[in-house]
Amino acid sequence: MVSGMRQTFALPDVGEGLTEAEILAWQVSVGDTVSVNQIIVEIETAKAAVELPSPYAGTVAELFASPGQTVAVGTPIIVISTGVEGDPERSDPAPPTAEAGAEPTAQPHDTAEGGTKIGEVGPDGRIATLVGYVSGSGTVVRRRRVHRAGPLTAPPPPTPPTVPAAESPVRDAVPLAKPPVRKLAKELGVDLRALAGSGPRGAITRDDVHASARSAAVGGTTGQRRVPVRSLRKATAAAMVSSAFTAPHVTEFLAVDVTPMMELRERLRTTREFREVKLSPLVFTAKAVCLAIRRTPEVNASWRDGSAGEDAEIVFYDRVQLGIAAATPRGLIVPKIRDADTLSLRELAEALGELTATARAGITPPADLVGGTFTITNVGVFGVDTGTPILNPGESAILALGAVKPAPWVVDGQLAVRTVCQLALSFDHRVVDGEQGSRFLADVAALLADPGLALSY
Repeated sequence: MVSGMRQTFALPDVGEGLTEAEILAWQVSVGDTVSVNQIIVEIETAKAAVELPSPYAGTVAELFASPGQTVAVGTPIIVISTGVEGDPERSDPAPPTAEAGAEPTAQPHDTAEGGTKIGEVGPDGRIATLVGYVSGSGTVVRRRRVHRAGPLTAPPPPTPPTVPAAESPVRDAVPLAKPPVRKLAKELGVDLRALAGSGPRGAITRDDVHASARSAAVGGTTGQRRVPVRSLRKATAAAMVSSAFTAPHVTEFLAVDVTPMMELRERLRTTREFREVKLSPLVFTAKAVCLAIRRTPEVNASWRDGSAGEDAEIVFYDRVQLGIAAATPRGLIVPKIRDADTLSLRELAEALGELTATARAGITPPADLVGGTFTITNVGVFGVDTGTPILNPGESAILALGAVKPAPWVVDGQLAVRTVCQLALSFDHRVVDGEQGSRFLADVAALLADPGLALSY
């Protein structure tokens, strides 16, 4: 909105119709001069941490949210004094300069899906964003990764409440601390506003946070630490509860002698083609899953309940949008390898390496977390033999890969030490029958036990 020389920027929907986000850290303060596309705030949604750029150039006049505060989409979060008065059409932010190799960024008056202007409320009640709405379809068009949201123009928000300077929650109360320190404080349940920083200019350091946490532990009488459930953890909990009590789960287990797979892995690592890629057991499992799905397409499908009197249906997907469960400092996320069934073993290894690095860095784009059709969770990386995985909502099967380790095994009637792992397959019994689930699990195991079988698929 335009009010004289002031532009109000409201929290946009940077993902799939998200309704709220948590303010992680402001990169600007009241009085700072900002330019178009300058990062002004880091937020955390239920799907990813996102840096928001400024759609205006000017001076920061007000901040309406504090770090750690959860804000609803469409709520004003910052006012920027632009020095531009008059016709609102002439006060739009300047178009950004495209970075080398990046996708062109939409302008504030570009239209989103359905003809809605960016920043406006569409007919479905959602705010149009530059990220766009990702279809739940199994077929997803590949695109280059863009980790920062483009410049956004806020929808006309309500007039922000007047807050006296002495009571402002941000102007004088925002503690000086770097984003990693804020994240640590959040994990330890430490209120930064109660600390006196020992760093330069009074900045709060990691040592300050740890000291406060130790003090609280010693002085506490209950022996408890309470951490508010927000963002990713809240979304994960809701999804798992919904899945567990909606889809009838069945889980089957199978132990596999993967010695031949590990021998093939060692041979491939000496070749020029695979010398510079990481060939983990997870890569071979991903390839085996994609091959086995050809014979049991039911595990790459989803159940759709009928609505408005329509009949229920099962949706089969032509391509495999392979989710890989990844543990990150923010919690569990499931980024996707798009069209995994079309990739070679080397391409799968490269995609998995990129996916893992991006997840650990906390920069997985929200669009990479939706639209999955099958998931693998590698519990073996933690030394766990097996488990009972819960389906991701909208998918009909999930495979758990256990620890790969030496174990006694009978070979040709003789006891021997072999390399063994456990597989666990959970599936939605509305879509996948016991015979189909068993056949799929047996196919994956056979391909890991004898990779040469891939030639027959």
